[in-house]
Amino acid sequence: MSENTTKDLFDLTGKIALVTGASRGIGESIARLLADRGAHVIVSSRKLDGCEAVCSAIRDNGGSAEALPCHVGDMEQISNLFTTIKEKHGRLDILVNNAAANPYFGHILDTDLGAYQKTVDVNIRGYFFMSAEAGKIMRKQGGGAIVNVASVNGVVPGHMQGIYSVTKAAVISMTKAFAKECAGLNIRVNALLPGLTETKFASALTGNPAIMKQALTHIPMNRSADPDEMAGTVLYLVSEASSYTTGACINVDGGYLTV
Repeated sequence: MSENTTKDLFDLTGKIALVTGASRGIGESIARLLADRGAHVIVSSRKLDGCEAVCSAIRDNGGSAEALPCHVGDMEQISNLFTTIKEKHGRLDILVNNAAANPYFGHILDTDLGAYQKTVDVNIRGYFFMSAEAGKIMRKQGGGAIVNVASVNGVVPGHMQGIYSVTKAAVISMTKAFAKECAGLNIRVNALLPGLTETKFASALTGNPAIMKQALTHIPMNRSADPDEMAGTVLYLVSEASSYTTGACINVDGGYLTV
């Protein structure tokens, strides 16, 4: 029997993983699963209390986690975060860019500069420089894995979610650009494209019965997703199971993009 048939390709023991936007929703589910598979997870979000709560739950379940708050729309906080990681751990094996902003729900023509700037600063600039800083560490240590949480809205713009959709399209392009340039450094970069998911972030959609009824007509599975249903794809993308996968953008959307 070959080594590959006996080895657990999803084992993350000894890996250091950073998950942003991990205090709730999809990010929390990802953090919990990576910890379950043996990674030491750095739980990051804007507010320390939320991060600590997730860390406590992970530790109660036998996992290893620490809270390091960071607002990825703030360049100084990004710099401080990676300084701390380098000083404390000296390495970073996994980055999951999940923190995102979507402050405006309305007609694209009425998007104000403040909403535009906040969305771009977090979803594009934040993802870019988080990836660059993580990539520099990974380059020095000989490799790593980055996963960007984009959205199906980056492929088909969401109704009344213009600037958010534009930024998520940029994340898809960014994923491919980083993947192409970093492949030779043994740094794999891929993206998860969630469909409609039951989170506080998506509550403007999931909490509106009329919008939900309309949305479900475009989803062959005829339901929204649970955040836990997103985490398995991320586990695949950061594990040895996907060792030949880079630049991939995987839809987890109940069939939405097939319609």
